[in-house]
Amino acid sequence: MAEYNYDVLVIGAGPGGYVAAIRAAQLGLKVACAEGRATLGGTCLNVGCIPSKALLHGSELFEEAAHGTLAKFGVKTGPVELDLSVLQGEKSTAVKELTGGIEFLFKKNKVDWKKGYAKFKDAHTVEVAGETVTAKHIVIATGSSVTPLPTVAVDNDAGIIVDSTGALALDRVPNHLVVIGGGVIGLELGSVWRRLGAKVTVVEFLDQLLPGMDGEVRKEAAKIFKKQGMELKLSTKVTGAVVEGKTAKLTVEPAAGGEATTIEADCVLVAIGRRPNVDGLGLENIGLALNGRGQIETDHDFRTAVDGVWAIGDVIPGPMLAHKAEDEGIAVAENIAGLTGIVNHDVIPGVVYTTPEFAGVGLTEEAAKERGPIKVGKFPMLANSRAKTNREPDGFVKVIADANTDRVLGVWCIASVAGTMIAQAAQAMEFGAKSEDIAYTCHAHPTHSEAIKEAAMAVLGKPIHM
Repeated sequence: MAEYNYDVLVIGAGPGGYVAAIRAAQLGLKVACAEGRATLGGTCLNVGCIPSKALLHGSELFEEAAHGTLAKFGVKTGPVELDLSVLQGEKSTAVKELTGGIEFLFKKNKVDWKKGYAKFKDAHTVEVAGETVTAKHIVIATGSSVTPLPTVAVDNDAGIIVDSTGALALDRVPNHLVVIGGGVIGLELGSVWRRLGAKVTVVEFLDQLLPGMDGEVRKEAAKIFKKQGMELKLSTKVTGAVVEGKTAKLTVEPAAGGEATTIEADCVLVAIGRRPNVDGLGLENIGLALNGRGQIETDHDFRTAVDGVWAIGDVIPGPMLAHKAEDEGIAVAENIAGLTGIVNHDVIPGVVYTTPEFAGVGLTEEAAKERGPIKVGKFPMLANSRAKTNREPDGFVKVIADANTDRVLGVWCIASVAGTMIAQAAQAMEFGAKSEDIAYTCHAHPTHSEAIKEAAMAVLGKPIHM
């Protein structure tokens, strides 16, 4: 039998990769993780989920103090000013703490960090920064990167046309920010800079924001963001961009074709999606082909077509979400160790961390209807006592259940804390709950989560507070 340096080598130290490495080590395997970035944590911790939440939170505090709810609750402030460098510093501190935390966990669990980008030589051998490393099992967890828009060249250093990485690091509040793409990343970062004082225009090719979310949620999102002052140009495509000095000139036209117009801005964020990181891995050296979308296909256990090679996270099909990758990281490690690792891909929540938050798990109403008869219960946050008291009236909860069995098929929330509320719905669905189960579960009062109970009550009968 061949002697390997490691039982498991994980390529990539993002949420999927670092979790897989730690879990495999916990299960008694000898583990290494190859990561070429100077810090662990991948896109999520370095230039994604975590830094964006720091800016979102900081911008919310600024808006509350400058022209929000503080005065309504009797909190008097003098003139409010923004020190952007301090906000950016706080963001960097959070990133440093969390990436350092993973480095500590690697040491604690005896995971070897191979500093460099790995390239396959064969199915059990990679080269990392000049070192040849062999492993019985290799897990590809290389994540994804920003999808470029061919007609719009990004230059993060110049800071005029940027991607999400550049939009997190701006040293000024733009006068006019144009966001190309009405998905999660564009709306989150657009809302940061709007709160801090920028005029924000969102250009989206489709006729609604937030592709993939429930139709009613998408319509409500457009109303909410318009009310907040964002200009929305839906069913619109960007056909070109030129930078003149400190100004970007975008050419746009109706998605269906038509007369072109120009939009001028001092900052443009390209946020049209992400694509799998597979270039440079040397997949051709192990005969591993990609599917039509540039992804690596796996079976239910996350095995690829090549024996001994596994894949998880953004490089395989499914939503590109950190928590999906983390769950797959645990599952793949358990499968390699001979246990049973399973991810239920039907119950993966998605959250948009704007104000309010948008969250959903399971099927949209449109998808549920295609499968058969359904019953839907809705409850507005305006009628929820905690939301009302906090002056957070926007949004609703919607519970979709099978009309015959009452089993919950999907839950959609718009609320200030929708991202936290959705965990209850995901757990209920994981246990195969009926809407009746949620309706008859006692919820603490007064909480935002009571809206989930009331929406569940609305599926089979009537909510109390409506």
